[in-house]
Amino acid sequence: MACQFQSIASTSPFLIKAFSIDFARLGTLVGLYMLLGIFIALPGGLLAQRFGTKNLALAGLLLMVVGGVLMGFGSSYEVVAAGRVISGVGAVLINVLATKMAADWFAGREIISAMAFLVISWPLGIALGLLLFAPLAESLSWNAVMYLTALMAALSFLLMLLVYRNPPEATAIKGSHIRLELARQEWIAVSLAGFVWMTYNAGYIVLVSFLPGLFTANGYSLSQAGLVVSFLGWLLIPSVPVVGALAERLGRPRLFLVGGLLAAGLAAAALPFAREPVIPFGILAVVIGAPAGLIMALPAQALQPKNRASGMGVYFTWYYAGMAMLPALAGLARDLTASPAAPALFASVMMAIAVAGVVGFRLAVR
Repeated sequence: MACQFQSIASTSPFLIKAFSIDFARLGTLVGLYMLLGIFIALPGGLLAQRFGTKNLALAGLLLMVVGGVLMGFGSSYEVVAAGRVISGVGAVLINVLATKMAADWFAGREIISAMAFLVISWPLGIALGLLLFAPLAESLSWNAVMYLTALMAALSFLLMLLVYRNPPEATAIKGSHIRLELARQEWIAVSLAGFVWMTYNAGYIVLVSFLPGLFTANGYSLSQAGLVVSFLGWLLIPSVPVVGALAERLGRPRLFLVGGLLAAGLAAAALPFAREPVIPFGILAVVIGAPAGLIMALPAQALQPKNRASGMGVYFTWYYAGMAMLPALAGLARDLTASPAAPALFASVMMAIAVAGVVGFRLAVR
């Protein structure tokens, strides 16, 4: 999923040349992959209750295959956009249902470690795309990149079809009706968990997107700034599972979660005012991944097994809504203040709000 998401960004020069498009239309292609998540996440969870988690996950992977092939065919910008939408719908289903599957298998056991490994598939897939897709597009064509992501989804389809099974103790989720049967407490708790995931991710994406501008304002070249900020992604890959395993082994997940959010927020707030911004940035790069697996484990604490599919739909609806709006607000803050410090402070506020969401979640679960 992450590789397919990255395929547009990594082939952007080739797409701009092929279709004579500007950066706004290119950005539209990038965003189309997540655009419908606000409307698909919850219905996807409900449909999984009716038709089965594995069946709907297979349908999601099939949509990713079809969308990837259509993008590779790419006779026009409109065809590529249509393929992007189709594959994006499949990716939303996979995002919701893969999280639900992990919760089914690991709830009550190593849920934090499991979710941590699930989370790092995203930065790992993007990193693979950054390494592989541009050289492939240069040596063959940008179309080959799209076909490759379709092949990845097809292989995932076969693996899930042949290998995945529901855990023995999992509650059967197929039913004759499509109903949202979350109890009031589940609604509140899973919404707060989704709110935390939304604000945390918005803060992270704002930092990745806008921090190069802060470093260039401090005398770094654009390439140097990009290299420095890339560590926010690379360090995420080892830090998320390591922190998850430590929190689980020590039995202090809340301490690691709140501590990680606060440390990230304080480091982000210090960035614009530090004489050497690389110092608070180094702290930020180390701690920014700490909360990820711990946040992803929250819904399993709030949902009954029979309601995990629909509950994950609610959880990810918050995520997609926030990712659609909050980065734009950070950009607006940058425009209104004309200050490269504004996005870093915005991200710091997001981390603080996420802490408030964690407190609300704990009260709701109690």
